[in-house]
Amino acid sequence: MAAVQTRSERALNRVAIAAVLIITLIFLAPIYWITSTAFKPRNLATTIPPTVLFEPELSPFVKLFTKRSQLRGAPTPEEYAAAPWWERMVFDGGEKIVRSGRGEVQPSGYPNRFMNSLIVAITSTVLAVGMGTFTAYGFSRFKVKGEADLLFFILSTRMLPPVVVAIPMFLMYRVVGLNDTHWGLIILYTAFNLSFSVWLMKGFIDEIPKEYEEAALVDGYTRMEAFFKIVIPEAATGIAATAVFCFITAWNEYAFALIMTNRRAQTAPPFIPSQVGSGLPDWTVIASGTFLFLLPVAIFTFLLRNHLLRGMSFGAIRK
Repeated sequence: MAAVQTRSERALNRVAIAAVLIITLIFLAPIYWITSTAFKPRNLATTIPPTVLFEPELSPFVKLFTKRSQLRGAPTPEEYAAAPWWERMVFDGGEKIVRSGRGEVQPSGYPNRFMNSLIVAITSTVLAVGMGTFTAYGFSRFKVKGEADLLFFILSTRMLPPVVVAIPMFLMYRVVGLNDTHWGLIILYTAFNLSFSVWLMKGFIDEIPKEYEEAALVDGYTRMEAFFKIVIPEAATGIAATAVFCFITAWNEYAFALIMTNRRAQTAPPFIPSQVGSGLPDWTVIASGTFLFLLPVAIFTFLLRNHLLRGMSFGAIRK
């Protein structure tokens, strides 16, 4: 009987492992597809059947960071020889780099949009996690009149999708002059992530025994000193996990960025699909922009992966 049970357990383990591998491959397939397309020659990006084995190129990234125009006729041998190696890649694709009157290479709009995404996502994450931690500490350690109603009100701000409130916010922002500004997006993303931050951090702070702070207060610490020297180090895992989720939300947000910005503060998500254009789209350029856009959030999540895994098992939201 024991042997039968052992064989059954082994069979279940194999099925579970196979299921995990299949699910992992399904989730990694789009990432592989984007990554491979970002390094493909343009003529191999849309082949049927798809081209799996190819010689990687950097021309999509050169095109991504520079302004280009269609090449009228082939370049002369002198022009081709005098051009840098990266500009020859663009020549080979039937295009040329746009230069100013002084011969300077004209950059595309992608670097500015990418930098805007970094500024808005990092700033809104710091504000949302910081204010959420203070608010969660107040709800966790003090008796607040109408606490349940207040927590529900805070949570209710996440019940409407961004696209529903984008138009009213656009009209209000136009009156106060916050359209197409970094602070306009930062305020929106902070407000949108704050409810999530409060509820998640409250779960973590509830797990920290109050006796730690009481002992610190007996030793002469003030309430703020106890908060920064006792609670914050103990809640570091929760802060890291909350920061990951808030950063991902702000980094990938599309509706607010599309409607509330135009040029100065536009982030990468609405800019990348705009490169499709009206003619024959260059999917390698779009894929290269998407690939670079994935890197910061992937690196940030990887660096905090231990805190994130621990945060999934403790400090759960509960009421």
